Amino acid sequence: MKLSTRIALAVGVSVPVLVLASGWLLLHLVGNDLRTHQDDQLRARATIVAKNAKAYLDVAGTDHPLLERVRRGRLVNSARDVGIRLTGPQGTISAGPRPDPYPTLPRQAPDPVSVTSGGKDWLVLSLRVGAAKEGTTPNLWLLSPDTAEDELALVRGRLLTGALLAAALAGAAAWAIAARAVLPLRRLQRRTSGLDPRTSSVRLEHTPTRIAEVDDLAHTVQTVLARYDEQVARTGEALATARAFAATASHELRTPLMSMRTNLDILTDHPGLDPEDRTEVLGELGREHARLLGLLVMLKALAQGDLIEADAFTSLDLAELVEASVADLRRTRPDAEVSVRATAGVRVHGWEQGLRSAVDNLLANAWTHGRAADGVARIEVTLRPPGGGHRATAVLAVDDHGPGIAPECREDVFERFRRGPDSPGSGLGLTLVAQQVALHQGRITVSDRPDGRPGTRFAVSLPATGIQDVEHTLPLLPRDWLTGTPETLWIRPHPGPSGGVPG
Repeated sequence: MKLSTRIALAVGVSVPVLVLASGWLLLHLVGNDLRTHQDDQLRARATIVAKNAKAYLDVAGTDHPLLERVRRGRLVNSARDVGIRLTGPQGTISAGPRPDPYPTLPRQAPDPVSVTSGGKDWLVLSLRVGAAKEGTTPNLWLLSPDTAEDELALVRGRLLTGALLAAALAGAAAWAIAARAVLPLRRLQRRTSGLDPRTSSVRLEHTPTRIAEVDDLAHTVQTVLARYDEQVARTGEALATARAFAATASHELRTPLMSMRTNLDILTDHPGLDPEDRTEVLGELGREHARLLGLLVMLKALAQGDLIEADAFTSLDLAELVEASVADLRRTRPDAEVSVRATAGVRVHGWEQGLRSAVDNLLANAWTHGRAADGVARIEVTLRPPGGGHRATAVLAVDDHGPGIAPECREDVFERFRRGPDSPGSGLGLTLVAQQVALHQGRITVSDRPDGRPGTRFAVSLPATGIQDVEHTLPLLPRDWLTGTPETLWIRPHPGPSGGVPG
């Protein structure tokens, strides 16, 4: 059923109901007013009739017959529009309109009461006049036709007629008005009926109609389609990431698995292998196993970064995160000498697991490739609070004492599987760092140590919030780190002396 038809039916039903309800109230009020008016008229006439009746009774049965006839005639004339019944010493006098058959009159009716006779209602009022004393039977009754019900019946009929006419007219008017009012909805329905997001990229283009409901519905449809497109895109990204993960894992795991197989064959085919050779083979197996495990962990982390959603971001204390990462490095690598200068309360809006992984990999890279000439891994970690400006940033710097990185290689270190000749890593550590910096709308720079001593500085700049809880408003960049590193506009290599390339 169309909306206009529903509105017409609703109005066509509700209008007569409202008319009848208001008519019922009006009839009640009018009926009370009519009866009150009739009672007042009867009381006013009773005053005149009672005066004439008393005057008649005063001369009835006396020696003044002429005066008696005059006063009797005056009494009868006062009862032209009301009926009277007077009992006296000379008998009963009845005049004016009266019911047929004559009803039994009430003995006590100081106020008008209703009696029925011959199917008609009459108002009756009783009085004591003349010689009648208090406590005796009334000797004067006044009767008046009760016309209130007839008048109310006429009003009821006209009210019902009006309600029926109002139902038809209101329904027709409501249908016409509703049909015109829903035209924008019908136009919107025609524009949206042909939209199929599965087969077409055409989307709803809506011009505001200044009708709140229509504009809100159009906005909702646009939002639903936009969410559909977003979810389709995210599903495509997830599928691409899964395919890339499978392809990359199968490609990168082939070599260490083949090497491990070769070593296992050597151990199997030569049970009497020299102990030194056996130790060397087992050591190589352990290293390959560690490399496989690290590679899988890094691929999983990259895949998580490619699929991270905005609602995973929250307000974080970067100083606490750095302290936790440094404490973990000291626990797992006791030979590392790490110094930390971090300002407490530096808050950023980020993904805790991703930022922690980035800091862990920066520290692991410095421990692996940033050893001094004496072989000791000395690492300085500095966290500077945000300064002034329109967009305040916090800067995390990790300095090592290694041989440094050549300027022409500083951008290459972030590529996937870029490893140095003797690197024990998977070649994905710094790629993961770069991915997280990009996801957090930050920048990473590679430079020499600022104090002029040998070594490398990795500096990460992240937007700082300065508040406890904020909503994520930065758009997430397109993610394709498993299939290839995106544009590296966020990487700024600094010139410096030549050196090794970390993995």
